[in-house]
Amino acid sequence: MAEHCAHVRGGSPKKALIVDDSRAICAWLRNILATDARLEVVGEAGNAFEARDFLRANQADVLTLDIEMPRMSGLEFLTRLMRARPMPVVMLSGLTAEGSDAAIQALSRGAIDCMLKPTNGFDPDLTRDICERIYHAACTRPSQLKVVGRFLNPVAIAKPRAKVSRSAPCRRGSLILIGASTGGVAAIERVLPDLDPAGPPVVIVQHMPENFLKSFAERLNRHLAQHVRLAEEGAPLHRGDIILAPGIGAHTEVRRRATGWSCHFVTREQDALHFPSVDHLFQSAVPEAPQISAAILTGLGKDGAAGLKSLSDAGARTFGQDEETSVVYGMPRAAFAAGAVQKQLGV
Repeated sequence: MAEHCAHVRGGSPKKALIVDDSRAICAWLRNILATDARLEVVGEAGNAFEARDFLRANQADVLTLDIEMPRMSGLEFLTRLMRARPMPVVMLSGLTAEGSDAAIQALSRGAIDCMLKPTNGFDPDLTRDICERIYHAACTRPSQLKVVGRFLNPVAIAKPRAKVSRSAPCRRGSLILIGASTGGVAAIERVLPDLDPAGPPVVIVQHMPENFLKSFAERLNRHLAQHVRLAEEGAPLHRGDIILAPGIGAHTEVRRRATGWSCHFVTREQDALHFPSVDHLFQSAVPEAPQISAAILTGLGKDGAAGLKSLSDAGARTFGQDEETSVVYGMPRAAFAAGAVQKQLGV
């Protein structure tokens, strides 16, 4: 799996193909990847047809793909690629609403990850993050994509469903918490349709830029019977609600008072790697652990492992996505290794 694709000194680097009609972006990304010995840029393509011809004649372990390209969009090329020759793809998107919506569609159709195009100069932290994400994407086996089945089977939310009636705020009873990162869009889209549309509120932390989260919430809301939205400060949670933590540079936490469950934003723990953090969401629910069901899904890193362990120890029901169906078995692996996962499940 991706988390175990260790680079051996003297071994062959992972081969990357850059597909983008912008020479400036190609040069920027080539320079970024040149800083990591685990990666090697083996080619550049200005459109989907050049990329197709390159892949017919050459090997690549990962492909970076621009969403907006001439002659054939990146989204259409991704769809065709996943049917004919499934391979790890990392999408590049702008900050426009249209770009964000296309990015979410790409993640649903089989892309491993999606990154924003640069808006400023060289940033060492950004450079490391991009290299890490592309490297781990390159380590995902094509057979793993087949197991996940994102390009073979339509997503479960493909057909819109009638909305359930809005109930009163959830004053007591259970709450479902979910954390995910790389590969999480497709996993979440398979999990949510199986939940009771009038069941307990669901609060989700999905590592993703703010604009992508808005598009993801809108996409889910169009197709699910539940009411899907981004969290708002102090907003009460109702049965049938699905709430996504926004990417506003703050953590989302849950609290239960006499009036019921609600979401709140906090900005402490500035040393956290992710805002919002899965760990912080999980830790906020520990006082009500017997009422909590929490799950950690596919993702790079270990965010959520400590929080899930605290919930489990306090009496919550805890679950982790299994290795076979995880695009990146990082977060679920860390949680399982910590003894936080009571049951592993395929997604």
